[in-house]
Amino acid sequence: MILAPSILAADFGRLADEVARAEKGGAGAVHVDVMDGHFAPNLTMGPAVVAAVHRATRLPIDVHLMIENADRFVDAFADAGAGWLSLHVETLPHLQRTVAHVRNRGLRAGVALNPSTPLSALDEILAELDYVLIMSVNPGFSGQSFLPASLDKVRRLRDHIRGRGLRAQIEVDGGVDAGNARALVEAGADILVAGFSVFGKGDTENDVRRLIGACS
Repeated sequence: MILAPSILAADFGRLADEVARAEKGGAGAVHVDVMDGHFAPNLTMGPAVVAAVHRATRLPIDVHLMIENADRFVDAFADAGAGWLSLHVETLPHLQRTVAHVRNRGLRAGVALNPSTPLSALDEILAELDYVLIMSVNPGFSGQSFLPASLDKVRRLRDHIRGRGLRAQIEVDGGVDAGNARALVEAGADILVAGFSVFGKGDTENDVRRLIGACS
């Protein structure tokens, strides 16, 4: 299991230090939530923040584009140092083309699904993905409660991936904490994104360790 702390919940006045503490605690990636105020009802960070995080850590930068016209920004985030890039199926009519471009830039390519988006939306693209990001809250803000139906969605996706003999990993983002982390891993999650449960309590390094420990 890879834990990817979301800096959306971090103290931006001490961002480099927060990222360093998460890395020391055992995080396997750093998650960056990019929102445009249109597709997701919040306005967050762009390539400059990704570049700053990239300078502050050796971990891969996991960029989640919750934006309209995401295909226009792939190169900017790749140039800034993103290592993984996930795109929302709900926003891109030419998803296969954009996924191919992400992979041609040398990044891991993922597709994200909102809670109400069915897994069938992945049928024609799943074989081309490195990972699928299951949203377990509705996009927008850190600190939301986990949607319990997400567990079954993860299980069904895991079974579908295995049944087709594919390699895509499963990432889960939203409301992840010590109370549901183990159940998510048992359901098939390979990557867990955690924001408030890592950065919101003042002891990032140990909170990362505790959340990783809760999965075993």
